Amino acid sequence: MSKKIQLPDIPEKEQTPLVKSLLVLLEQFAERIQLQDEEMASLKDEINILKGEKKRPQFKPSKMDQNSHSGSNDDDPKGSPPKKRAGSNKRSKKDQLKIHHTKRIAPDETVPEGSRFKGYREFVVQELVIEVHNTCYKLERWLTPEGKYLTGQLPENINNQHFGPKLKSYVLYQHHHCQTTQPLLLEQLREWDIDISSGQINQLLTSGLEAFHDEKDGILQAGLQASSYITVDDSGARHKGKNGVVTQMGNDFFAWFSSTYSKSRVNFLELLRAGKQDYQLTEAAFSYMKNQKLPKESLEKLQTHFNQHFMDKERWQALLSITKKRHQRIATEGALLASVLHHGLCEDLAIISDDAGQFNILLHGLCWIHAERLIHKLVPLNQSHREVLDVVRGQIWTLYDDLKTYKVAPESGKRQEIEQTFDEIFTQQTSFATLNKALSRLFKNKDELLLVLERPEVPLHTNGSETDIRDFVKKRKVSGGTRSDEGRRCRDTFICLKKTCRKLAISFWEYLNARLGIGELDIGYLPDLIKERVAATI
Repeated sequence: MSKKIQLPDIPEKEQTPLVKSLLVLLEQFAERIQLQDEEMASLKDEINILKGEKKRPQFKPSKMDQNSHSGSNDDDPKGSPPKKRAGSNKRSKKDQLKIHHTKRIAPDETVPEGSRFKGYREFVVQELVIEVHNTCYKLERWLTPEGKYLTGQLPENINNQHFGPKLKSYVLYQHHHCQTTQPLLLEQLREWDIDISSGQINQLLTSGLEAFHDEKDGILQAGLQASSYITVDDSGARHKGKNGVVTQMGNDFFAWFSSTYSKSRVNFLELLRAGKQDYQLTEAAFSYMKNQKLPKESLEKLQTHFNQHFMDKERWQALLSITKKRHQRIATEGALLASVLHHGLCEDLAIISDDAGQFNILLHGLCWIHAERLIHKLVPLNQSHREVLDVVRGQIWTLYDDLKTYKVAPESGKRQEIEQTFDEIFTQQTSFATLNKALSRLFKNKDELLLVLERPEVPLHTNGSETDIRDFVKKRKVSGGTRSDEGRRCRDTFICLKKTCRKLAISFWEYLNARLGIGELDIGYLPDLIKERVAATI
């Protein structure tokens, strides 16, 4: 790591206007040099990796001097005592376990005559039975006097496949829930005497899954219509050797994912349509275009088609006679937004993001964790800067605590106090010029950062989205990316279903078994369950 540049501390009384100007320039130059050093170090690591060598080791600071009770999470960045481990209290296992087999064991010694039987001392042992269970279905064939053949039919959940639904459920669970790769699945199943090939495993993971895909599409539509807010995020997701992006949308009741090659606002609006393909030129479309400063000439061309619907992208492109790409993009965004609103999305849906531009539509809110990160990443160049930075960060987290309190018990008087505190923090001028610029930038986002004052139900952060999308990061590290369109579609679908089941407190294993016709539990249609859970919280 490069050594941080230290600037001398100059007493305030000795700082003339010229000295102050020079100090500001020095801060900017020192920060730029620091960033360039870090970038060069990162590029050197990439070159070493391409050469087949290892990158520089990163040594984390020692935690020996930290309080053993300290902890941290994104919702409480200042740290809090760790909670007691779930399930650590003593409980009876026998009351919750299903007993499949009971075995009585007599004492090894001969029981003397006259002894009295005093019952049993029960000792429950949990075991997992893994064994191959092959079934040969002999389908009767009869020839009728008319020369017609009558043949017995396979059970409905077999679907003419040579692998049963329990095996298919296991393969889906291991691959999508446990992140087990296809080669490892092949090795494991063959060790258990399953006669299967790599192609057949791929078929189990990608074919005959339309019911799952349809349920995944219904999750987004139900979630958007029933919810008052969503959090959003995106991450890298390679496909066919090319860099792509996966977009996440969700809240406490659902999680939905879609992988594309674009992370533009047009792409985000296309995803918000929840499977619809139309474009509409309604009042909402033209209102958006005016706000985005679409030129009057282009607006007048489009207004001749007011209230018209275009069923697909080809028909919309045929109409779009605007030459400049930026103006085409604005017009397309407006037509897509009108389509989204026409299909049931509420205009007051709050979208909470990390300040990525493509998500800034409708009622937009910002994540406080990402906002504070702009301050946290600043590089103090001397002791004075470090002290100022610590004070400002403390002020921000105190305000954050006040906002959390306000969410629980909204009070109008408290709201005015919070707004005043926000203004004082983000308009102050310190001796750290770079910090002043960051504070000024955040002050411009006041309405988005204080959205919770208008809508106490919305979250203050996007931690849920970052947690949900972490599966894609792990998948990318393990497998790199997908190689077929159907593989990418299945990855998006089953991560969506798994995360949604978890939010609804449903076992993903039981869900897979239920959908494949072998489950003991009757698990309802997930979009309907989302609507019920959201309605129950209102």
